[in-house]
Amino acid sequence: MSGTLILNASAEPLSFIPVRRAILLVLKEKAEIVEEHIEKRFRSESKDMPFPLVVRLVKYIRIPRRWRSVVSNPILFARDQYTCQYCGRHKNELRRNERLTREHVKPISRGGLDTWDNVTTACSRCNHKKSDKLPWEVKMYPKETPSEPRYIAIVLLRTRASGVQKRYIEPFMGSE
Repeated sequence: MSGTLILNASAEPLSFIPVRRAILLVLKEKAEIVEEHIEKRFRSESKDMPFPLVVRLVKYIRIPRRWRSVVSNPILFARDQYTCQYCGRHKNELRRNERLTREHVKPISRGGLDTWDNVTTACSRCNHKKSDKLPWEVKMYPKETPSEPRYIAIVLLRTRASGVQKRYIEPFMGSE
């Protein structure tokens, strides 16, 4: 577990925050505890509080669309389940000198863009093999059609959440 899951006022998962930050939000009445750890507590001289696993903001915050559109490797790899979209190997199956890379389905050198619908996860071996070719030229097609994640935070949270926290994420996963 990597901290406290923070939900928007609409109950949409936003991200993980450090537990101490979650407690501050609760103390300032900007958030409320939705789920707490059964055994852990935070204690000070004057307060005794539950250890928050999930908190919800009291006021809704709007997530800017342009922030959601930024392509980054951690989000890309999580979107693709840390699996090469060409050979199907998971990151744990790669050899010591191999790694996951960002691969452009239509290479930038051939007019492709660095957008969610043109990038996919590839192991370094497959990325090198495809090089600057189009999929039909090398008969290498991604297993999944690249697309922008519906909720970027959820993609990141997928592997970091505890069982309790995943219950709040799964309803927002859609058909991914």
